Amino acid sequence: MKKILTKTGCIFYDEEQKLEFLYVGDYGKKENIKADFLGYTKEINSVKHKQVDLGEKLVVTISTQKGCPMKCNFCDVHKFGYYGNASIYELNNQIMTAIKESGCTKTNRLNIHFARMGEPTFNNAVIDLTTMYINNMLREHIEYDVWHPVISTMLPKNNKNLKKFILEWCHIKNLKLNGEAGLQFSINSTDDEQRNTQFKNMSLDLESISKLSKELPKPTGRKYTLNFAITKDTIIDVDKLSKLFDKEKFIVKLTPIHETKSAIENDYEISGYDDYNVYRKFEKPLVENGWDVIVFVPSREEDNDRITCGNALISKIKEVTNE
Repeated sequence: MKKILTKTGCIFYDEEQKLEFLYVGDYGKKENIKADFLGYTKEINSVKHKQVDLGEKLVVTISTQKGCPMKCNFCDVHKFGYYGNASIYELNNQIMTAIKESGCTKTNRLNIHFARMGEPTFNNAVIDLTTMYINNMLREHIEYDVWHPVISTMLPKNNKNLKKFILEWCHIKNLKLNGEAGLQFSINSTDDEQRNTQFKNMSLDLESISKLSKELPKPTGRKYTLNFAITKDTIIDVDKLSKLFDKEKFIVKLTPIHETKSAIENDYEISGYDDYNVYRKFEKPLVENGWDVIVFVPSREEDNDRITCGNALISKIKEVTNE
């Protein structure tokens, strides 16, 4: 096991097991997000790095697969290859290792994101492990006030288990965790041609995603999320989005395309760190149309540390051996 110390946490990777995971703190909502419906109305033109407090929030992000079978052209992970699903033991070990190595024994909020390497809906062990954790298994290792697991999916068209997985996750979110769980659909564009380019024609088309969304139960607590990783060339047709998805079920989240090697190779304009203009032109018409919108702005330090995207197993970041 090796680790890469970052400014807000630590990335761990195991070359033999072909897995990567991390823990981080965050700067707080006032620093990273604009969300008028939550009362965070200040435009964020840049995020300054500051010390994080894991006692306030501890975020653990793990890999559900060893590499990734998806070929998204803005992500580096597919360059590593694909070596199958992580077992339930390997999923649990990533989480337990991250918690132990963080040194945090008590936190107000523990987020577990199934979102590092891989497409989580291909791995039913994610559901099984979450079900185990509902029975307070986590409390044997860390005290917390709130536990919040999150699934982020690219909605692969060749996953015959996709609907079953997502409906099971909604059941966990709404009934087992009283709404305290996240479900995020990676949409990125309302133009299917643009989406097909980005997702290499491996994601469902928007009409199919819309059809699936209509089968989801009304969310308890937080709404489900439609995520758009944007550049100035992103296409978001607000009228089309409003016809396809229910505002009572979904919010929109805007984030930047991150500065991965693949994004650079595929000529994405990396922006959104220091200029809110890139977000405003998408946020304003969405809000005017009645959408709840979260704009998430990362710091450059986070991207340079490969916290938000990329893969330590194939990066050139200096390694620090964990002895």
